Amino acid sequence: MLSPRIKLRHLQAFLEVARQRSFARAADTLAITQPAMSKTIRELEEAVAASLFERGPRGVTLTPSGMALLRHAGPAINLLQEGLAAVRQPASGEAVVRIGALSTVEEGLLPQAAQALHERFPEIRLKVHSGPSAYLLSQLGLGELDLVLGRMSEARESRGFSFEHLYHEPLVLMARAGHALACLTRAQLSADLLGDYPWVVPPAPTTLREQVERFWVEQGGPPPPITLETLSLTLSRRYVQRTDALWVAPLDAVRSDLAEGSLVRLPVDIEAHGGSVGVCINATRALSPAAERLIEQLRDLAGQRDP
Repeated sequence: MLSPRIKLRHLQAFLEVARQRSFARAADTLAITQPAMSKTIRELEEAVAASLFERGPRGVTLTPSGMALLRHAGPAINLLQEGLAAVRQPASGEAVVRIGALSTVEEGLLPQAAQALHERFPEIRLKVHSGPSAYLLSQLGLGELDLVLGRMSEARESRGFSFEHLYHEPLVLMARAGHALACLTRAQLSADLLGDYPWVVPPAPTTLREQVERFWVEQGGPPPPITLETLSLTLSRRYVQRTDALWVAPLDAVRSDLAEGSLVRLPVDIEAHGGSVGVCINATRALSPAAERLIEQLRDLAGQRDP
């Protein structure tokens, strides 16, 4: 039974602080004073007998207890809001699946799955949000997303959620067609030579960037100059096509470029094995039939990729 000491306002305040990572911003959003916000959170912590937030120089972060509460409170409040909306408005018959999509699936898996899904269920609307894995997984915990799709099994934030592996996808090193390194063999591409050119890499602290940094450490030399840090595939592609920069990209994102010949893959192993691409869900909340249908399409497509 829910403790009578815990009110809806406590959970709303908790979720807003978790979303904003700031007591002051959360207080502004809920139109209350910061002392009132602090008092509300303190009351909730006393009711659950646990500390929920840690204060730091960059704002507040969730404690392990706070993460546990977030995984349950977010979906619960979201379900309550959906129930109230259903009472106010008649059902339209439209089903919506809210997806957090990492860059590893934006060009290949997700559009293919969306096409296959809509051929069978055209009434399903997909609402796609992009961003780093940490942000998307926090939104999953808040109940703002139904699932997160991409390469994230290494992400610390994925712990506590249910992750289903679909397939492995490697990071590759790309250059424009006609690049001076394009005709060299694996043995000729030394760390010093690779370091002579600027690189386009994912931003820190993403799991993709961590893999790139591990590669630099393994090479034994200083890291190359970084000219662009971004998760935008379009920006990275256009920049590399116009310069001598080298781009670390998920293979799925550049298959069409390789087929067209606008970019070439250099014979460099960024990682020994590809990362695990999959679906992350909050197991404390039941998936809608529409979300289940999307996941089935993802499984079918992944099965076609694996040997």
